[in-house]
Amino acid sequence: MAIPSSLRWCLPLLLLGVPGEPLPAEPLPVDIAIDHTAVIPPAATHHRGREIAQTMHYTGAPWLVRESRQREEDCRMLLEALEVRPGQTVCDMGCGNGFYTLALARLVGAEGIVYAVDIQPEMLRMLAARAAEEGLTNIKPLLGTVIDPRLPPGKIDLCLCVDVYHEFSHPEAMLARIRESLAVSGRLALVEFRGEDAAVPIKPLHKMTKAGIRAELEPAGFKMVGEFDRLPWQHLMFLGAEPARRQSGEEGGKQAE
Repeated sequence: MAIPSSLRWCLPLLLLGVPGEPLPAEPLPVDIAIDHTAVIPPAATHHRGREIAQTMHYTGAPWLVRESRQREEDCRMLLEALEVRPGQTVCDMGCGNGFYTLALARLVGAEGIVYAVDIQPEMLRMLAARAAEEGLTNIKPLLGTVIDPRLPPGKIDLCLCVDVYHEFSHPEAMLARIRESLAVSGRLALVEFRGEDAAVPIKPLHKMTKAGIRAELEPAGFKMVGEFDRLPWQHLMFLGAEPARRQSGEEGGKQAE
């Protein structure tokens, strides 16, 4: 998730408008309480032999809500496969302008919470505008960093990563934080374009194979708990935190309470 240093903390930019995007009349509050003393290591170019892709810039956000997306990716089927239930606490990691965030907010209902995490404040402003238009108030936008999504420990029932993991510039740090954020039965739902399938019309840099996903996630303390293979272009793989690796997150949650 490489990002220019000028956008790393992004606090002044939260006051700016985004071209073509109206400001919401009653915007969702965006949590920007970032630790300015945190040291961000240099971004990696490769991880376990895989070249890391650059983060999609916010000016490319219209592609996320393109008319053809349902036909190409069957987003409704993906959402059904997640089996999200009312009252759950979920996360849309790398939420962009909220394509999946808004749908998740409707699925968890008024008693649930959706943490919408992105490292570009412009994306979060777009999301806030769309949520305000639809009257959704159960979304909590979070301005994360490339090493920390700033999720509450031990609380997340489902963390959804749609075509975003392959852009993490610091995958080990991000996976550690995601793992700590999961509830005891929490799952990471990893969605990536199929690298094994040459017919999927996506650049190889933005695709991953099942073997590659397991080779990166399992050493990071995750275990496979399920798969869904019916999407047109993408893998959907469910992973849980290994018990020994989850302990630190649970302890952190108790201390925070």
